[in-house]
Amino acid sequence: MPQETSSAVPGPAEVHRLLVESYPEVLQGRLDGPLSLIDPDVIDHRGGLDGDHHGVDAWRRKWERAGAESGFTDIDVTVERNVESGDTSVNRYTSRGTHTASGRRYEVTSMDMIYVRDGRVVEHWALRDQTAIRAQLGLEPGA
Repeated sequence: MPQETSSAVPGPAEVHRLLVESYPEVLQGRLDGPLSLIDPDVIDHRGGLDGDHHGVDAWRRKWERAGAESGFTDIDVTVERNVESGDTSVNRYTSRGTHTASGRRYEVTSMDMIYVRDGRVVEHWALRDQTAIRAQLGLEPGA
């Protein structure tokens, strides 16, 4: 008997998991698959000096800069906890990487949250302790 395939739209936690798992593709510049998880009208609440970014093209530019241009290699994310409620998914994760210029590594706890509609991210928020990263890398504030 042939197996039935499910055309069910993935829920928020599943979309979040797929995003995290696609990060190696992003770092290699293969963006089409991962971008299929992003709504064309997404709002990326980046905070800080960057503020909010709107649309999938802004998200693409963020990912295009995420690889070698970021100044880090060996970037890794381990999801420690995921909470899903309605159309929202929150990850608490450990983020690690190596600073290319110094060879020093960092490891910090971070969080991000996505709001999902029809299997795509329509809003995103992220918090990462940049001060802790800079301290672990021995960088001067503002450097």
